[in-house]
Amino acid sequence: MSKRNKLQKFAELLSFPNVYENFNPVEPQLHGKNGVPVDLKGKWCSQHFHNDNPIVLELACGRGEYTLDMARSSPNRNFIGVDVKGARIWKGAGIALEEGLENVAFLRTRIEQIDLFFEPGEISEIWITFPDPFLSNSKSNRRLTAPRFLNVYKKLLRPEGLIHLKTDEPQLFEFTLEVLQAYEGAHILYQDDDIYAKDLPMPELNIKTYYERMHLEEGKTIKYVRFQLKEDR
Repeated sequence: MSKRNKLQKFAELLSFPNVYENFNPVEPQLHGKNGVPVDLKGKWCSQHFHNDNPIVLELACGRGEYTLDMARSSPNRNFIGVDVKGARIWKGAGIALEEGLENVAFLRTRIEQIDLFFEPGEISEIWITFPDPFLSNSKSNRRLTAPRFLNVYKKLLRPEGLIHLKTDEPQLFEFTLEVLQAYEGAHILYQDDDIYAKDLPMPELNIKTYYERMHLEEGKTIKYVRFQLKEDR
């Protein structure tokens, strides 16, 4: 992608009513359409979606393929795709507008900072689909199921909130299971190291992104774990 093309997409993002951006990571300020500052913390349903439906986050959403497909099949839930790359979000946000998907929004920010933009208990589910596994052990704390991220998710989720991880990477899958076994209050509800070898336990798992199709063509197996983070007693 040329630099000019990226700049054009960034400019177009500012005109999208379904995209909110944090331009400066040291200042917890969101900007909406035309760069206007907005405060949506605790107000996503009332001020953006204009309903009381539960909110589902997709973290590291990329082009938003998973966010879009879940939104299409579940009109009674609100979906927010989160990614730091504006050029990626541009694709999914544009499709959502073209299709009139009013239950979709996108948030451009660093994932470790999402608690700056949501109130505790504002989120009902979190999906982590094919994230960067950061295979180097020195970067294990950057994996989206590392304890420091779980601490953030736990704060944002409702008491019975769910977290889903879908990945083709065995090391990330095993790392996640080990973290959950040691994490206070974590409860694994379902796990499978080859989801397509049997009937799927939920329709959302049948969504296949461009990269997942590539992984399957390469003979990789897709792994999945669903869990909750309960309050310490």
